[in-house]
Formats: sequence, structure tokens, C-alpha cells
Amino acid sequence: MAAVQSLQVYLYGAHVTSWKNGQGDELLFVSREAIFQPPKPIRGGIPLCFPQFSNFGPLQSHGFARNRLWTIEKPAFPHNVTHSDSVDLLLKPTEEDMKLWPNSFEYRLRVTLGGRGNLMMTSRIKNTNTDGNPFNFTFAYHNYFSVSNISEVKVEGLQKLDYLDNLQNRERFTDQGDAITIQSEFDKIYLSTPKKVEILDHGKKQTLTIFKDGLPDSVVWNPWEKKAKTMADMGDEEYRNMVAVESAAIEKPITLKANEEWKVTQELSAGPSSKSS
Repeated sequence: MAAVQSLQVYLYGAHVTSWKNGQGDELLFVSREAIFQPPKPIRGGIPLCFPQFSNFGPLQSHGFARNRLWTIEKPAFPHNVTHSDSVDLLLKPTEEDMKLWPNSFEYRLRVTLGGRGNLMMTSRIKNTNTDGNPFNFTFAYHNYFSVSNISEVKVEGLQKLDYLDNLQNRERFTDQGDAITIQSEFDKIYLSTPKKVEILDHGKKQTLTIFKDGLPDSVVWNPWEKKAKTMADMGDEEYRNMVAVESAAIEKPITLKANEEWKVTQELSAGPSSKSS
């Protein structure tokens, strides 16, 4: 029986945990040690970092959207994608959330599996503060990709750009390489990045393409061996088979006025690699 492209989304965190192509190959990485129960976020897939990326603010790392229970809702905005399957999810703050981050919002997420097997995610975040106050936030689609071996991977589209190195107190540098390769712990926020970023996996002879709109930054992360061993929800050797390449808005926080809405998208696709190593 032929494999069928598929997508799996948890209501917990509105978290995409599986994306398979028409050959049945898993394109996302989820740790075998991942915990699928609150309050722990799921290690892998595509966590949503909102309203804070990492520790860029007073909240828990990466905010709280990724470990809240979302609801399914009827489409709140037009569905104009043909030959596709979608789910619409909604998050509103609880009373406890309002104590942590005193802002009212509606976060609508549409996750779509396109006819060609591409994965599209559209986020709409609206400021619903009744007091008229604006709010600021940072954001990321924290994409974990499955790769043959990290030594076989190149990331293209971010070379020659400025980045903040999270391993050096977020000091700012300019990338000097022709492509990004990872040979040790790696955690960098690339700034003012292009809409298209590619991950070339020479082991799989596959190219994963990220096309993003409205998200100026890109994060590349791999914990490597030493840090992986300190992470209870990740296997000691799993760093070899994953790379996180994230679509984000970090350096310049987003400001939303009352009743204003922010919309961003990312589209992920996979295909055979036409580039040699």
C-alpha cells in the first residue's frame, strides 16, 4: 500500500508533531524522550514561542503558548487554499496567564497540509485589551527537522548575515561562511534574513525549504553532545539526527495597538536535493 502524506497536530500547544511526505518519510524530529503531558512542552516538532522567545523577557523560556490547551474553532478567516486539509486553532489567555502577562489577546493558528505535501502555518495574533493599551511580544515557529546526520547538513540563505550568538552572551557578529555547517553546539539568531531558507541534507539527498513572510529573523540551533546529555526529554545521541531552523521575530519586538492584528506565515516543503556537497 502506498504511503500517504500526513500531518499530526496536538491541541496541547497547537503543536505540530508529525509531517510526513508521500513516501511516508517523517520530516520533523520529535525526541523519543519527549513528554506529552502538561506542564512540560513537547520536545520536537514545531513548538510555538509566544509571547516571548527564549528568555527575552520575564516569562518562562519561550512563553506559555506551547504548553496551553488550545481549542478548535470554525474558520475565522477565509480559506482560499485548494486541494488541502486545514485545522483552525484558537488560544485566549486564562486568568493565570493574565497574572503572568497582563494582556488580553486572541491567537488564531491555521495549519494546512497542501496538495503537494507542503506544510503551511498562518498565525494571527490580535490585541483585545479593553483598556486600550498596546503590548509587545517576541515570537518563533521553533521548527525541529529530522536529518540523516548533522554532519551531512548545510543551511543556506543565512550566510554573510549578522547574528547574535547565544553562546557568547548574544554578542553580534557577521557570518563569514558560504553556508552554515554544524560541528559543535550551535545557537545563533540571524537577523534581517531572507524569506527563503534551505536545509540541504546530503545523507538523504533532500532539501527542506522554509518560506516565511513577516518573520525577519531565523534561529539555527543544535544542542550537541554535552548539552543533550543534560536534557531529560532528549536522548543523549539524538542531536545527531536533528537541526532546529526557526522562523522568528526577536530582535525587534512586535508592538500591537488595541484591536490591531498581526499576521505571519511560514510554508515548509521538501524535495530531492539538486545540489551536491
